Amino acid sequence: MKTEYLNSVKKQFEYYKLLGEKTINQLQENDLFWQFNEESNSIAVIVNHLWGNMKSRWTDFLTSDGEKEWRNRDLEFESVIKNKKELLEKWDRGWECLFDALNSVNDENFDKKVYIRNQEHSIIEAINRQLAHYSYHVGQIVYVGRMIKSSEWKSLSIPKGKSDEFNKEKFSKGKHKGHFSDDLK
Repeated sequence: MKTEYLNSVKKQFEYYKLLGEKTINQLQENDLFWQFNEESNSIAVIVNHLWGNMKSRWTDFLTSDGEKEWRNRDLEFESVIKNKKELLEKWDRGWECLFDALNSVNDENFDKKVYIRNQEHSIIEAINRQLAHYSYHVGQIVYVGRMIKSSEWKSLSIPKGKSDEFNKEKFSKGKHKGHFSDDLK
């Protein structure tokens, strides 16, 4: 059960990582810094926040509080990323930190308690907390990307008006083992 949970959650994190990347890949560099208004976040700001959160939560995941003293959360919401190269580097480093931490969880330490802001969490609670948080922000990235691209947007799942066609293809293959990320275009 523990291994099955960890494998499942890794696939879900990979799915959201891929959604973000497929969005970023559709955009021009200047699109990554576009804001709907003064109070909204650009994709670059969202990526910077995800990076900061991931580095804090997943560094020394099993041995130190997930809210690190060195984290500057307020700065994560400032326009500090200057170009697409820097954005992609932070994106990759954040996800790498997350997957390294997940790979360190095993049968021997699975029941260990971890802390986030001094609040005790089971491994499952801590992972699920971050999965929900990251999917929320990746959804924002996708939404902003879709607004920017408008009619030029390339769907990341089932294109509008194509559900019947998509389902017909899926059901023609018979039952099989898979994952929802297999449905990404």
